[in-house]
Amino acid sequence: MTDAVSKAAEVLADHRASIDRLDAILVYTLGERFKHTQAVGKLKAAHDLPPSDHAREAAQITRLEDLANRADLDPEFAKKFLNFIIAEVIQHHQKHQS
Repeated sequence: MTDAVSKAAEVLADHRASIDRLDAILVYTLGERFKHTQAVGKLKAAHDLPPSDHAREAAQITRLEDLANRADLDPEFAKKFLNFIIAEVIQHHQKHQS
């Protein structure tokens, strides 16, 4: 291997190690988030509240788009990601309503 190729392989390994750490952070963060949304779902079910809150969802999407812009992340991607999470949360909340 040439010196440039060796250096590129080293930089690549560093990037991959960072990506792996960030993936772990994402998974644990989502796990923690879903613990809270599960508690919210049980609370809503216990008090006969609807599983979804459209006003809060809209506010959260606006907030996430702003965060995405500040983080230099595509806001459309962030919006799709949050919509996916919201759909999962509502599905979990509906299970508690049954």
